Amino acid sequence: MPKPIPLLPIFALLSLLTLPAPVFGQALVPYTVQLNSEKLEEQGLNLAQDAVQLVRFQQSQLALPRAQLATQLAPKRYETWFILGSLYVQNEELDKGIQALQQARSLDRKEAGILFTLGSAYFQKRDYTTAISNLQEGLKLKPDVPEALFDLGNSYYMLKQYAPALTAYEKAVAQEKNFWPAINNIGLLKYEQGDIAGAIEKWRIAIGLDKEAAEPQLAAAVAFYTKGEKDKGIAMGESAIRLDNRYADLQFLKENLWGERLLADTKKFLENPKIQAAIAQSQNSPSRIESSP
Repeated sequence: MPKPIPLLPIFALLSLLTLPAPVFGQALVPYTVQLNSEKLEEQGLNLAQDAVQLVRFQQSQLALPRAQLATQLAPKRYETWFILGSLYVQNEELDKGIQALQQARSLDRKEAGILFTLGSAYFQKRDYTTAISNLQEGLKLKPDVPEALFDLGNSYYMLKQYAPALTAYEKAVAQEKNFWPAINNIGLLKYEQGDIAGAIEKWRIAIGLDKEAAEPQLAAAVAFYTKGEKDKGIAMGESAIRLDNRYADLQFLKENLWGERLLADTKKFLENPKIQAAIAQSQNSPSRIESSP
């Protein structure tokens, strides 16, 4: 399944909303249990906040039941549905995520983060047209989110609508000049259009921004190798594979939006005996997996 670099870490997405701070006070326990809707809602929002904190510590499985209960205690607050939907999407339970996010959307039509997360969910379902629609609507509300622009670019790219994809990527970089994934994907786009020199230029910029990023290094390696600079390409390729040997897997590259032209050239590149040796060596030693931006 094609996947973009994550649109936003969930806690970054959720920073787009503000949960009200709970109010605590002294109270006697009543003899008869009395349900108080405001108190229940407060407890639901507290649980939602707990869920976000658990996600910060990569405990999404513990976060999910809290988020589910939060929607029961505070069903009229968009925040609880937004958090639950975001967790479902993160766990790749996309239909459940979309359903929860649409409920959040029905409660607040002006929260851009809901639309961005819906766009990410539809992208993962390969419904790129619906992804574009949601992302564009979100960007009307909050136009300066580079990750959303990046996801928009990816959606257009998957439809081979290269002109609007390029525009979206360039807008993402304009918002955050060090956002190398967008620069990298401009390189992917240019390569598919046959502009190898232009692609290499973008990958060089991406490498300059993050020397630990294996993807632009391997892409540039394939480009140099293909245009006849084989020794340079092999040296760069060996370095990229040492950084992250997942990029020696064509299926993984396809999932990271490498196009048909680049994949065909990469297949030839990976068959080189020196690159095969580098792959074998990397499989016998732990590779440094680059962190997602």
